[in-house]
Amino acid sequence: MEWSSSLGMDDEYEKFIRRMNPPRVVIDNETCKNATVIRVDSANKHGILLEVVQVLTDLNLIIVKAYISSDGGWFMDVFNVTDQDGNKLRDEGMLDFIRKSLGADSCFVPTLRRSVGVGQSFTHTSIELIGTDRPGLLSEVSAVLTNLKCSVVNAEIWTHNSRAAAVMHVTDEETGLAITEPERLAKIKGLLCNVLKGNNKIRGAKTVLSLEATHPERRLHQMMFADRDYMRSDDEATDEKQRPNVTVTNWDAKDYSVVTIRCKDRSKLLFDIVCTLTDMQYVVFHAKVDTEGPDAYQEYYIRHIDGFPVNSEAERQRVIQCLEAAIERRVSEGLKLELCTVDRVGLLSDVTRIFRENSLSVTRAEVTTRGGKAINTFYVRDAAGNPVDSKTIDAIRQAIGRTLLQVKGNPEYSNSPPQESLTRFLFGGLFRSRSLYHFGLVRP
Repeated sequence: MEWSSSLGMDDEYEKFIRRMNPPRVVIDNETCKNATVIRVDSANKHGILLEVVQVLTDLNLIIVKAYISSDGGWFMDVFNVTDQDGNKLRDEGMLDFIRKSLGADSCFVPTLRRSVGVGQSFTHTSIELIGTDRPGLLSEVSAVLTNLKCSVVNAEIWTHNSRAAAVMHVTDEETGLAITEPERLAKIKGLLCNVLKGNNKIRGAKTVLSLEATHPERRLHQMMFADRDYMRSDDEATDEKQRPNVTVTNWDAKDYSVVTIRCKDRSKLLFDIVCTLTDMQYVVFHAKVDTEGPDAYQEYYIRHIDGFPVNSEAERQRVIQCLEAAIERRVSEGLKLELCTVDRVGLLSDVTRIFRENSLSVTRAEVTTRGGKAINTFYVRDAAGNPVDSKTIDAIRQAIGRTLLQVKGNPEYSNSPPQESLTRFLFGGLFRSRSLYHFGLVRP
């Protein structure tokens, strides 16, 4: 009870500080030729940088440059951003939303607890999973949920260093609402944990009860960090291919540790770095980010939350390992496939079963549903971790439907439909009829 009261007092104090020193947001479309400039000035607190970056990232904005300063009690940030097509932000609705999300009336995402498991909201049940990665794992998890009458409405699945983590939002198949019965939740947890464990007796799986809704991508970072996915085996330690260049040095004159990162640029890179530094209890005092062109350069001046810079070789190596892992978790190894179709119960299970039957392994996945439509993105490789043969992709697209499953970002795989085959009509009809049945348009 005393702990809850203390948390409540801290929340009220933060609200008071925000009322006395409300954030100021300025959006400028004139200063920079190629980007929209967003400046945020606010009272400083631990984690505020992550909160601001998270808002911009969740809007799918590309941060091409950033200048960060938070010495003393004030926080000042300048971000140069574009949309996904590299254009300035011109939509007034979007600009107004950014002002409200970052400004005086905003309510930043609260600190997330380090728990893993199944939790409830009014609209869905959140399932958080971590276990040993293997080919067909997503198919097995999806099949269990379908058999338990659970419908997957949203999901994020990451794999890294032989581990797999997922945050999935599911609803009851019949009601479309969150699953709340304790016995049913216990059954879901137990069966999923058995699937995740597989034959690995050394590293286990986790499906523990959590009562709070969480930010999926931050939770994935937290879960994999807690699972120590940054620890490499001897074979992986010698493989320098595609490794990001991370260095940590001390600037003794100012009592800062300087973290520099050079790697291939990609979406949400800044969020992944800031998320990891924040969760490792480091404070970013100054930073410079330049992500124009194919490569990204980031420089951070940090101290631990206790006020000290990195003070041992072991700590320095741990910071490097954890930042490398944070960058690599979202690296999209594999061929990108996008499924867009009418949503229905069991869709994810059927699609991933076809992947598994064709010896494909899912390295990352994003599952979303909007207005009765499913938009799912999968990154796939063959079971040995190699690029997928074009004949295999052709067979899978015929099975699922060429207009439904598209290959993205790889001109070697044609999306143009060849002559239709009997297989195409059989499986295409299966997908179509199940969708119509789900929405009551045909009889079983």
